[in-house]
Amino acid sequence: MDSGVERNTRTIEESVVTDFADRLSYGGYLQLETLLSAQLPLSVPEHPDELLFIVQHQTTELWLKLVLHELGTACRLMRMDDLAPALKCIARVKHIQKTLTEQWSVLATLTPAEYAEFRGVLGNASGFQSAQYRAVEFTLGNKHPGMLRVFAADLASHALVQAALEAPSLYDEFLRLLARQGYAIPDEVLERDVTRAWVFTPELVPVLAGIYADTGANWAAYETCEELVDLEDNFQLWRFRHLKTVERIIGLKTGTGGSSGVPFLRRALELTFFPELYAVRTEIGR
Repeated sequence: MDSGVERNTRTIEESVVTDFADRLSYGGYLQLETLLSAQLPLSVPEHPDELLFIVQHQTTELWLKLVLHELGTACRLMRMDDLAPALKCIARVKHIQKTLTEQWSVLATLTPAEYAEFRGVLGNASGFQSAQYRAVEFTLGNKHPGMLRVFAADLASHALVQAALEAPSLYDEFLRLLARQGYAIPDEVLERDVTRAWVFTPELVPVLAGIYADTGANWAAYETCEELVDLEDNFQLWRFRHLKTVERIIGLKTGTGGSSGVPFLRRALELTFFPELYAVRTEIGR
């Protein structure tokens, strides 16, 4: 008569590989020894919640790495007038954004009392200094040359952010693609200094209104406009959850990096990537 334990086990199939002396393993492929040894709490004695804080931010950086990869690929494909696979990249970014937004709920389990016990070990370390986050913002059009100063001491980060600053944004690439397809994109848009932040350009609104007025004849352009709106909506939701999580944990204290904290994050909600795509909504149906 077999025991309950035996009935509740799964037999290892004979074909399952178990000898990895000279084979590539799961851990080897993913470099798990390196990845899982990168969480180094600084609190003494080690505070049990510091690991949560580190993992939250490290996983965010991994997702941002993929976001940058996908946005960069989308820009390259748009330069090649290959819009359909570019939209696939954007769709993937949208799913990553949702994951990043939901991730704030995990950090929100950290109470103010718990965080206060190890916040001091962070020194001036702050998410404001995330080179990948800044590169994502720059790739979407919120550029600020002054931000390069933050990365002056880290050559690799400085190079990443500078490259994003000097490259056309995703919106720039889309508008250039529209121009090549015969849409009346103003020359000042096509020839603008791409190192500057995008500013609202009213001359674009009639062009976009024409796309929305006949979606059947302009389906690819119309679909892309809506995908970009999704990107911005998702980004703003992420910003809002960030703001509310910070407010929940530290209240109105200043940030570790020297910012005003919650007020600084609140001002970010006023920033926009694609203002004409929102302005055109006022014109539709008039």
